[in-house]
Amino acid sequence: VVYRTAEQVFIPLTVGGGIKSLENIKDLLRAGADKVSINSAAVYNPDFIDRASDRFGSQSIVIAIDAKRRNYPEQNCWDVYVRGGKENTGINALQWAQEVEKRGAGELLVTSMDTDGTQTGYDIRLTEAIAQLVDIPVIASGGAGNCQHIYEILINGKAD
Repeated sequence: VVYRTAEQVFIPLTVGGGIKSLENIKDLLRAGADKVSINSAAVYNPDFIDRASDRFGSQSIVIAIDAKRRNYPEQNCWDVYVRGGKENTGINALQWAQEVEKRGAGELLVTSMDTDGTQTGYDIRLTEAIAQLVDIPVIASGGAGNCQHIYEILINGKAD
């Protein structure tokens, strides 16, 4: 599927889901992906980020962060989730963003599980908090319902 897609589109192609090994990354990049997006495998084995960025370059490694606000809405506290949002790791999303940058991630794909699918707008506080902590691009995901939401996340949320 990646190979056929890469033959037809002429935009940067990022592929994620189930990536667990350097061999998986190599196969996807050879099939035409420009980047790979990794979540669960990175959380379970953070050294995987180091090895992947060393071998393929940080520009190819996107770390996906699925975050959900803790039960303290007045605070900037979000937990990292894995396994498609089924498992709360208890890891602070802001600290995790900083760690994965240090380990060689080239971009972050930040999905707010609180707003994903709602079409009521992105979690601006989450995206902005992460964007202010890292020097790599932050891609916002989860919540867009109209063009105004995209404008707000780019301007107020500091998303790339």
